[in-house]
Amino acid sequence: MISDWQDPAAVDLMLEELETWAVVGLSGNPGRTAYSIASLLQQRGKRIVPVHPDAPTVLGEQGYATLADIPFPVDVVDVFRRSEAAGEFADQAVAIGARGVWFQLGVVDEAAFERTTAAGVAMVMDTCPAIEWRKQRR
Repeated sequence: MISDWQDPAAVDLMLEELETWAVVGLSGNPGRTAYSIASLLQQRGKRIVPVHPDAPTVLGEQGYATLADIPFPVDVVDVFRRSEAAGEFADQAVAIGARGVWFQLGVVDEAAFERTTAAGVAMVMDTCPAIEWRKQRR
């Protein structure tokens, strides 16, 4: 199953083609992994959208309290939450019409993966864009 979770086609779609990334759990704390990955996404030309209950502006981008509050299309929902809390964000990603869901390293929810991919949305789990970009050195 893990190979399905990190399907190269899904990884490539998100890293190479999809531009607007909602980052769930992103706050203004530069010591958090979500902050450094959001910064990397920006460096790679992606638009990041912080999603956090406090809705802070992070890395120059306006934050939103929930995915449903974002007033424009989101391509990828990148989830920095524990596995037991992550599935609801996959469901919300499908509901807002996102084309991809990315669960970060250590975040796994097999049932959410099944629901999301069954809805026709690409999903990657238990890896990080930084790791996958390093693998892509061709």
